[in-house]
Amino acid sequence: MSAPTPVRPEPRPGVLAIDTYVPGKSGRPGGGKVHKLSSNETPLGPSPAALAALHEATAKLETYPDGRATVLRTAIAKRYGLDPERIVCGAGSDELLSLLAYAYGGPGTEGIYSEHGFLVYRIAILASGATPVVAPERDYTTDVDAILARVTERTRIVYVTNPSNPTGTYLPFDEIRRLHAALPANVLLVIDGAYAEYVRANDYSAGLELALDSENVVMTRTFSKIYGLAAVRIGWMLAPAHVADSVNRIRGPFNVSGPAIAAGAAAIADEAHMAAAAAHNAEWLPKLTDGARALGLTVTPSVANFVLIHFPDEPGRSAADADAFLTERGLITRRVAAYGLPNALRVTVASAEANTAFLAALGDFVRGAHA
Repeated sequence: MSAPTPVRPEPRPGVLAIDTYVPGKSGRPGGGKVHKLSSNETPLGPSPAALAALHEATAKLETYPDGRATVLRTAIAKRYGLDPERIVCGAGSDELLSLLAYAYGGPGTEGIYSEHGFLVYRIAILASGATPVVAPERDYTTDVDAILARVTERTRIVYVTNPSNPTGTYLPFDEIRRLHAALPANVLLVIDGAYAEYVRANDYSAGLELALDSENVVMTRTFSKIYGLAAVRIGWMLAPAHVADSVNRIRGPFNVSGPAIAAGAAAIADEAHMAAAAAHNAEWLPKLTDGARALGLTVTPSVANFVLIHFPDEPGRSAADADAFLTERGLITRRVAAYGLPNALRVTVASAEANTAFLAALGDFVRGAHA
């Protein structure tokens, strides 16, 4: 007996099994002033030069943008000494991470990512029709050996966030090189450096050198974090010429808007503004870490612009309880249960006012002011 004809269009098998990406909350019930520490946004905002370029570009909203984002790719290439032909821009690095899965994944293949890795990896792998494979972490850090142990003849893509979100940990460059050296030549290694500009560790590299010299390495970056342009959605990747060509063939013809192109080009040229944002982060990252630890809480060491704070799995003292208490105080943090971390909160390095208020409220919570 034949199957009944569907009464409406149906997505292909597996699409409705994908968990929707849910961003961090931005407010609290009833409104009122809030300090948002949930989305890893820079408290310094965008460069004044980027704002000026964005404003000027809005006078031309009736025209299509340059489909190749030439001005932006040229500005990125100048900043890092790269070949602009090997740079592809997208609507945030999220789009590029997905396009890579669509180009190199597909039914019958597998994509690997780390246990607490960025949720977009799983979504992109599943959306391509491939099978996601999760490698366990060690001490909340990407484990190279665990990834290599899960590589099979079906593996086509490996995603590594460095530094990782939401943990803030990182792999030294020697470990990234070891991972790359052991991967089969037909496996694409994608190094997601969304938080690279914040890292000050001497043994860190965002993967630019590997992407320059290898046929199977891509590095992605974003303008959403240190550059403060999250609202206009800009990302970029450095890739071998053949990978760039593949992604360019499947991306939308105008996937980066004109105002975004203008703002991004101006932002990446304003090195002083970026340095100020990095300096603010370098000042406050240890203060948030030490402040939470002084209250008896465990904090995963971070090199990014956020900290992962762990709470006891006890009624009245849990991460969920802390989140609710902090929300009432107008301090919005990020629950990370979807990342397999139900007993932790991710807290962004925010303004001095917000950071100070957070530590004070966290102290009240730990000392039982919510009881």
